[in-house]
Order: sequence, then structure tokens, then C-alpha cells
Amino acid sequence: MASQDWFDKDFYKILGVSKDVSDADLKKTYRKLARKYHPDSNPGDTAAEAKFKEISEAYAVLSDKEQRTEYDQIRAMGSGARFTAGGSGGGGGFEDVFSMFNQGRQGNANFDDIFSMFNQGGGGGSFGSGRFGQSSGGYRGFGGPQRGADVTARTTLDFATAVNGDTITLQGEDGKPFKVKIPAGVKDGQKIRLRGRGRPSPDGGERGDIVVLVTVRPHPVFTRDGLNLRVTVPVTFTEAVLGATIEVPTLGGDPVKLKVAPGTPSGRVLRVKGRGVKSTKGTGDLLAQLEVAVPSHLDAAAKEALERFREAAPAENPRADLMSKARG
Repeated sequence: MASQDWFDKDFYKILGVSKDVSDADLKKTYRKLARKYHPDSNPGDTAAEAKFKEISEAYAVLSDKEQRTEYDQIRAMGSGARFTAGGSGGGGGFEDVFSMFNQGRQGNANFDDIFSMFNQGGGGGSFGSGRFGQSSGGYRGFGGPQRGADVTARTTLDFATAVNGDTITLQGEDGKPFKVKIPAGVKDGQKIRLRGRGRPSPDGGERGDIVVLVTVRPHPVFTRDGLNLRVTVPVTFTEAVLGATIEVPTLGGDPVKLKVAPGTPSGRVLRVKGRGVKSTKGTGDLLAQLEVAVPSHLDAAAKEALERFREAAPAENPRADLMSKARG
């Protein structure tokens, strides 16, 4: 930031605080404004981005004790003055601002002397060295405290834990255990973010997050379909043709009985309400897809019975409609 900005901009007014604001209240006010105007919260809003830059610049100065003292002194000393180039039409120059240091002296000003009052014990900082409002970090170089880095963790859950939810224990980067609440209905590949549990900020900003990447082991029977659970249930040929009442497994519960209507085709889905995933987003169902199991071996009596059935069954071709549509 050029030194002229220290005269032109009232950082206290920009942040809406008094000149005697405490460090804690200053930080609290800045965080509130930063959340409101952060570019990530206002995508494409150039006005919000400019405001975020402005408040970050102000906080970068006022949150640093040395810079805040220097800023207050410069504002008190040079209120209304300007750093302008010298010349016949310039109306002054550096001499107008710092004439108090040059009374009775001739020749060029000694700028080390001029600025030494602001660097008592401060190491001799100067323009462009990170002092006088120069940003040390923050969003896109806008200044302000930097957020701590996120930490990635991984965990593999069994299918039932992912569906029902649980609290598990993981090990952090420092070797210490920490607990993670797994919400009911978490999916394979989903990320769980633990706010403020990551690495600390290097300059007093917010901590980063822990991001837990979840892998879910497949189940030998059930699969996920959104909030619904799917299961493939074999039925015999006679059950499908004549109808039957069958048992269907549920995840972690007692089996339920379902009625198979006579003439049920293979692939038909029967629904069991409320026996799917129960989460904050709702409750799913259990979808039982019937699959006609064709016997691979028949004894002589069974084969003879099927032969009689074929002779007695209507002479129809179940592929006739398929062939017609294919030609059509």
C-alpha cells in the first residue's frame, strides 16, 4: 500500500469501529465483515470483492500494534496533506507534509531521519518492506489473517455403519486420536468436514478443517440407490407362476414377508416402505427385485411334468412383440 493511502483512508471508519477499539473487538468485527464480503460467498460480485479488499487492508494495519501506532501518528500529523510530486503546478510536495522536520535546514531531506520516529526499536522498516500497510498474506494478496491449512484424513466403513451412522475414532497427524461423527446415509466417496480442526493459522486467523474422505465397503446382499436399499431376491418358477408369500432380508433387522402375485415376471420390484436409509434428508424404502431362478438339473418326473405343462400351455410367442418393434 502506498503511504498516501494512510492519509486518504480512515481504516477505523472502514471497519466501523472507534479509534480506541480493543484488539478482541477489532478481530471480531473484521471476521464478521470478512464472512459477509468474502469473494467465495459472493461469486462474481466485484463490489463485494472490492469491499473485502478494503476491510482486509484496514485490518492488516490496525491489527499490527506497530503499524497501528505509525498509522495513528501519520494521520494525526499530516491530516489533509498529500504526497505529491514537486513542481510549479503541484502545489507543494513532501516538504508540505514534513516541513516540521526541515525548519531552518537547506538541501534535500534526510528520509531516514524523517521516518525514524516511527521505527523506534522497530528495526528500521521502510516502504515496500512489508511495513506501512503492505499485506503479508490473505485472500489473493488482499491482506488480513490467513486461514490455516486443511488436513485430509481417510476412513473405510462397513456398509451398515455408513447406512446407520456411528461415531468412530481416527488418528490425527500428531498421533493423537480424534472422534468423527458419521451421519446416517453417508456415501462412498463422500467428504465429511470438521470445521476448525485442521492446522492453525500462521498469523492469528481461523484454523483450517479436517476433511475426512469416506470409503464404503460393498455389502454382499444390499446396494444403495439414493436413500433406498436394493436387494435381489430369487424366486422359483412355480412361485412366480402360481404366486407365493416369501421372506426378504432387511439390513440389520428381521426379515419381512412379501406376497408374490401369480404370474409375476422376473425383474419386478416389490417395495417395503421405510426400510431403507434413515437420514436427516428423509427415509428410503427397501426395493426387492425378483429374479426367477431356473433349475439347472431336473429329474425324470419333473421333466415329464414340464413337458405336459408345455403341451397344455397356450401357444404364444413372448418375443413376437419384440420382433415386430425391431422390424418396424
